[in-house]
Amino acid sequence: MTKDHLELIDAVQWPAVAEVPSVAFGAARARAAEAYFALTCEKAGIELDPQRGADLEVKHPELFLRLALAGWTGLAESYMAGEWHADDLVDVLEKLIRAKFRPRHIFRHKRAETGVGELPVELTSLYSGDGTNACMAVFSSAVPTTVRKQVPSYVDRAGRGSEPAHHFVDVTTYAQPTKVERADLGDGQQRAMDVLLDAARVTRGTHLLEFPSSGGGVAIRAALRRASVDCLTGDIDFASAVKERLTLAGVSDSVRTAVRDSLYSGARDWREHYDAVVGVERLETLAPSQRRAYVRSIDRMLDVGGRAGLQTMVATDTLSSTARDALRVANHYLWPGLEYSRVEDLHRLVDKYTGLRIIGQTHFGSHAQLSLRLQRELLQAHEREAAAEGFDAVYRRLFDYQLALREALMELGMLDCVQLTLTHRNRGGRR
Repeated sequence: MTKDHLELIDAVQWPAVAEVPSVAFGAARARAAEAYFALTCEKAGIELDPQRGADLEVKHPELFLRLALAGWTGLAESYMAGEWHADDLVDVLEKLIRAKFRPRHIFRHKRAETGVGELPVELTSLYSGDGTNACMAVFSSAVPTTVRKQVPSYVDRAGRGSEPAHHFVDVTTYAQPTKVERADLGDGQQRAMDVLLDAARVTRGTHLLEFPSSGGGVAIRAALRRASVDCLTGDIDFASAVKERLTLAGVSDSVRTAVRDSLYSGARDWREHYDAVVGVERLETLAPSQRRAYVRSIDRMLDVGGRAGLQTMVATDTLSSTARDALRVANHYLWPGLEYSRVEDLHRLVDKYTGLRIIGQTHFGSHAQLSLRLQRELLQAHEREAAAEGFDAVYRRLFDYQLALREALMELGMLDCVQLTLTHRNRGGRR
């Protein structure tokens, strides 16, 4: 039976949010979930009593049945339904993860092996500082330092030949940013794109592929360097929006945008070769089979002597099973294949499945954490505009939640943001 507070939720678009299923022993399961939740909050230092200034206010008891049914995903769906509220959502999520909150639940999550979400450009423009794409920023107030590190080579022994067991990688780390305001986000995003383009050696006359398009920002920055740019996407509407942005920026003559249905299975029908290839925050959203096809495609399309640059969010060694449970709501509603790999796993992926090698990595996690905070502030400030664009309250809360969750994980040191520089292992080029 639908509760009064759920009546306005679109049951076709949000079936799991619009109605809480009836299950055997539902009341008993909900009571057990409530008791565990209260105990965890007490342990974590989260105040639930409104008389004492609650950190988390429970508005509807359906929260507890959702916890019993779907665990962390149920917690997120309850937030999407407006059944609980926290003034400092990031702090609450951080404390729950730190307290290892893992409610027992009935429904099991099955990881999707195909599909990738393309976020609506109408939404990303509302929380993007530069108005084009919502990538993480590199702010000007921090100084980078670089060291050369020896890392293992993960090439299969049978295929290594004369390959050494180790190779060197230039590891750059940006210090924590200072004195950053919301107005600095756009400039920081453009700086991050410039750092990525510098790593890929994009200059006048470079033939560059952005694979896939991240919304137009990278292509615009490259075109301003007088590069010739191709952008691939799998979404016709997304391509149309990108072309409009390129026209408004006055660089449409330098950028070609193409749509390919086979984008994440290798884009085999796209046979161009490039001096440089870049991708922004898409690798982490791909299912394992798609990741293999993606890096193989870069290997195939990158010319001998060329460079590729990939910006991606990664897991650290401290990413816990609790955190991975918490992230499953993003699999469910935004990116079916989302999984944060460690940098070591990405080295292994590239070494094992391509003739490329990662030769540089730039870490700027503290900048990404601040980027997420500023993006949340922008999205909240543009809530009316988002509603006018057709994004209902459930979608807006979903997006607010996932931004807060990733910020909390970065505050805990469980996620990082990195730019990887790749080139061919052998001077002979592609294998």
